[in-house]
Amino acid sequence: MKTVNMKAINMKAAVMAYTLLALTGTLARADEVANWNNIMLQAGHTDVTSPVVMSRVAAIVAGAVYDAVNGIDPRFTPLHVAPAAAPGASRRAAAVLAAYGTLVNLYPDQKPLFDTQLASSLASIAQSEHPVAMARGIAWGQTVAAQILAWRSTDGFTPAPPPFMGGLAPGEWRPTPPALAPGADPQFAYMTPWVIQSPSQFQPAAPPDLTSAWYTSVFDEVKSMGSATSVTRTADETLYSTFWASSTPAYFFDTTALSLAAQHHRTLLDEARLLALLNVAMADAAIGAWEGKYYYVFWRPITAITLADTDDNPETEPDPAWMPLLVTPPFPEYPAGHPTLSSAAATVLARQFGWQTSFNVISDSTFLPAAGVVRSFTSFPSAVAEVSNARVFGGIHFRSATNAGEVLGTAIGTYVIDNAFLPCHGQTR
Repeated sequence: MKTVNMKAINMKAAVMAYTLLALTGTLARADEVANWNNIMLQAGHTDVTSPVVMSRVAAIVAGAVYDAVNGIDPRFTPLHVAPAAAPGASRRAAAVLAAYGTLVNLYPDQKPLFDTQLASSLASIAQSEHPVAMARGIAWGQTVAAQILAWRSTDGFTPAPPPFMGGLAPGEWRPTPPALAPGADPQFAYMTPWVIQSPSQFQPAAPPDLTSAWYTSVFDEVKSMGSATSVTRTADETLYSTFWASSTPAYFFDTTALSLAAQHHRTLLDEARLLALLNVAMADAAIGAWEGKYYYVFWRPITAITLADTDDNPETEPDPAWMPLLVTPPFPEYPAGHPTLSSAAATVLARQFGWQTSFNVISDSTFLPAAGVVRSFTSFPSAVAEVSNARVFGGIHFRSATNAGEVLGTAIGTYVIDNAFLPCHGQTR
């Protein structure tokens, strides 16, 4: 993903907005926070941004939008940018420019589309807000975007380290078929976190010993349930394994959060805070998960099953022809990433809406069998359980890794809730 230097947005954007308004007449009032979050998700989809990198993108954009909106009339502690907006600045314009400013830096090739969307958003705001308020909101949104980008430019995401190839010892990760690619995004293992104190703050205990009964149990489960030709996996288990692999946790849980926020009639600020909490928790969960992955460097089922005759465990039977349902991601196995991020997300959403909340999850995939699928849940724990099952039944994780991921994600989500985005003195949540 390319980056460009942040450029100031001059008042041409506002002129475009008023021109568009004059040409189109009255426009419906939009929810700029939700709208630009969806623009971000679509940008990630267009760019085919990986789930772990998308966690960073979403935290940058949502964090900037939150600091911009909250910084005008603060009710909560900022993520990074101290409130300093000019009096009367437009929250809506600030949200738009914070999102635009970060997105055009993260996805410069999509700038023409962002420019069109910017003009449309400002035209909508111009229906009901004074030009001075808009100008002040635009300036403040630009300022926040620039400061968030500068802050995270030194987080260790770039430059990327040398290719990571793992090792050949029993239990040790090495590149997996079909691509045999080096380990992806190893820098997430040591990147500067957003809220947690260090990448290893909640490091999980070691994966099971290869000769243990627990390892034999998780080995046998994924060998049977996760095989591409499994006769023990049900049709629905096959469907949801594919479904949860079809998009990013940011997409799954941001769209869920926006739907629930709309149902509960959340204000612009509350919605911005919700998305910042959610995406920062998932970003720190990704860092925590990757720290564990590259610390333990544990092998994937496709390696473990085909080379089981090397693990010194007489109870694990090798199958040199075994293949998983899903394509194995190119990085170490333990702990499982999707369950870590999903548990962090579920913890945030449950604290906002209640653990037993009913909701639907959709995918942005246009490919069968995930296209058009809607998964319905009556609680957040039931969704996390399905995510974990999907990684085991997809043949890419052992149950030990999904269990560790759930514990890790819950711990990180709880820590972020308790230590960031807190009510200011005299305010309530």
